[in-house]
Parts: sequence; C-alpha cells; structure tokens
Amino acid sequence: MNWRNLVKIALFSVLIEGAIRKWFLPQSKDLIYFLKDFFLLGAYISYFILNNSQKKVAIKDNLLIQSIFFVTVWCTAEAFNSSLGSPLVGLMGLKGYLWNIPLIWLVPNLFNSERELFVFLRNHLLLAIPIGILGIIQFFSPASDIINTYATDEVKYVATIGSSVRITGTFSYLDTYVVYLTVAFGLLLALIDSNYAKKGWKIILLGSLFLVAVNSLMTGSRSCVFASILFVVIYIFIKVLQTSKIINFINLVKKLIIPLIVVTIAVSIWFQPAIETFSKRTTGDIAEKEFTNRVANTYTDPVSIANIAGLYGYGAGATQQASLGLRNRLNLPTGDIIPVGYEEEPERIMLEIGLLGFIFWYSLKLFILIKLWLVYPKLKRPFLKQLALSSFLIQLIQFPDQLVTHHVFSLYYWFLTGFIFLLPRLEKIENLYQLEQFYQQDVQSQYFTNTSN
Repeated sequence: MNWRNLVKIALFSVLIEGAIRKWFLPQSKDLIYFLKDFFLLGAYISYFILNNSQKKVAIKDNLLIQSIFFVTVWCTAEAFNSSLGSPLVGLMGLKGYLWNIPLIWLVPNLFNSERELFVFLRNHLLLAIPIGILGIIQFFSPASDIINTYATDEVKYVATIGSSVRITGTFSYLDTYVVYLTVAFGLLLALIDSNYAKKGWKIILLGSLFLVAVNSLMTGSRSCVFASILFVVIYIFIKVLQTSKIINFINLVKKLIIPLIVVTIAVSIWFQPAIETFSKRTTGDIAEKEFTNRVANTYTDPVSIANIAGLYGYGAGATQQASLGLRNRLNLPTGDIIPVGYEEEPERIMLEIGLLGFIFWYSLKLFILIKLWLVYPKLKRPFLKQLALSSFLIQLIQFPDQLVTHHVFSLYYWFLTGFIFLLPRLEKIENLYQLEQFYQQDVQSQYFTNTSN
C-alpha cells in the first residue's frame, strides 16, 4: 500500500462522501461515513508497520508528544467511563478525539518539494469549482428537490431562509459544508498570494475563491462569512506589518488586495439574491442578539456546567450524534442521563471528559496554535510562509468550534497541524537544492570561462 496516496485519497473522499451518502448509496450511508477512516487505517498500517525501512522525518518535539500522550491516556480511560453504559459507545467517541492525530507524523513525510505541495493543494482546491456550481444550483432549486436532501434516516426539513435553501454542496449536512468553505477560503488565499500561481492558474484559483465566497453567503452561516472576513483582515494586516519595503507593499496590493476587491465586486453584482438572503439572517435586533449570545455562550457555558461534569465527565462520545445511532442499532444501554442541554463543542468536551480532560484537550489545542505561529516568522520562502500564516489563522478562528464532533474539520485540522514540521523541512530541501544548483553553475563557469567553448 502506498500510504501517501491513501492520505491524499482520504482528503479527497471528504469532498464526495456526502454526495455518495445522499444520492448514490443512501442505503449504505453509515458505512460510507467511515470511508476516509478506512483509507487512513491503511495509511497508518503502511507507514508505521510495513515501511519500517523507509527514511522518515522524526518529530523532535518532546513537549508536543507528551501533551498528545496525556490526552490519549485520558480520553482512552474516558472511553470506559461507567456513565456511558457501554464501552462500545466510548470507543465510537474516542475516534473523534484520537483517530486523526497520527497525521502529525505522516504529513511531514507526505511531500518532497515545495512544488509538490502546491500542486496537491491547487488540485484539491480546484474541486471547489464543481462543488460551488452545484451549490448555486441548490440555492435556486426548491427545498423539496432531491438535490437538497440530507444524509439522514429521519424526516428532516431542509433549512431555509425565507424561500431560499441553505445549501450543503456535496456534503451531508450544512455544518460540514460550512467548515470546508472556511478551510478552502484560507488555503486559496495563500495559493493566490504565492509566486507559483501564474497568470492562468491564478485566474482559475480566483474562480474557486469567487465560488467559495458565493456559496458561503448561500449557506446562510454567519460564522462562515464572518470567519472569512476576519481571515482577510488579519491576514492582510500581518502581511502589511511584515512589509518593510514599498515595492513589497505594491506587490501585495497587485497579487492579493486587488483580486479580492474584484471578487467582492463580482459577487455583489452577479449574486445579489445571495447577499439579500444572507442579510435576512444577520440584520435585525433579534438576529444580532442571538448571534452575540451564541458567541458568548461558547465561552461561558463550559464554566457554568463544570460542576455538573465533575472531574471525569460522562465519558467520551456521551454527547455525540453517532453514539446515539450506535445505541439504537445495537440496543445498547442508555447510560446516565445528562441533566443539561448542550450544543457547542466546548460544553460537549466538558461534559464528556470532565474538567481535567477539558484542560488537557484545550491545552493541547492552544499549544498547537502557538507552535504554528512560531513556525511563521522562521520561514523565509514566501509560499511556505503564507501557508504557515493561513494554517495558523484557520485554527485560530476555528478554535472554539467543532473538532471532535466534526469529522471533516478534524481531518483538515490534524493535516494542517502537520505543517508545523512539514514546512520547515520543505524549506531545508529547497535551500539545499538551490545551494546545489549554485555550486554546479559555479563549477561550470570555472571550467568554461575564457575558452572557445
């Protein structure tokens, strides 16, 4: 098995998994849900067991490894929490916490050149074009159309704003599509800002960014649109602070700011209905108060329920929807009833793995965020530097949002975390290659100077 291809296929599979579950094999949607996990299982077996002779980049960060170890031990213990009623539920919940973490070891070995990384990301993000076109078709189709169904057994009304559908693209549900659009927006910005994006490819990538922006409005997700705006503001602000010469600022304006202005104008001219629909969800005192309360509750609710969760919580997977489906299918015990409601991830983490687990988990996430930021100033090559900044901002903006209970973002999160070690390695490779080229040219010039050759 080629573990590199399996990792890339797993990343591709999240883009089509929802389409297969909704439209092509709805009778097998539960099995299709684990499709990417089967690919990753093959990659893990191939990398850690079958390819021992292969030269691999070692992860030399003891503090990070120790943090992962503590989280792994604690979450594994929580999988056998007696409050769950069955350890099978705990093992299902454990997958959300730990399954994608090994990507930290695989990603630094996944690419062997800066160009190879760019081509992979470019090809992956070009798929935003057909997905975005599908999203536009969904937006202008009635909610009853099969193209707007969800991957669920339950009779579930499609989310709408007025008469307009909140689109899901090729994804199973609205929330999975929203996270994909946020990640795609951040990575597209880095690619468009790179020197690898020549004129033809840059136009195509701008087309992808345009469709991502349009689809973000059509989802009606305030977090998605505001995250994109916040991303652009912080990204440009940091780039300007790092720009010491006027020529570099002019290049930033030409390469990024002007294209973003063009995309914004195009969206406002050609997709006014999407803007009007989104504004219905964001304007008004009720909508503003609801959004403000939701953001505030993300940070305050975990504190308010800490005494209910206690030190040990109700077990890994206690609040996850997949665990509920597992209980129903296998007729498992219901376990202890959680006496409070929950929606956002921080309160779910508190309830599942308790106060100590909550501290372990978010300390690990914060440590990873800091490590990504520290990589950024160390890099000198523009494209790698921009990727480090984009990865950092994606994780910063999404910090309180779904990760454990969100299988799409979990895969992207741990993939981007691997950039902590991948990007410095690629910079060393490119520097060594340039040094080799320099010496070759120097040797040739010594041999052929002042000769007829």
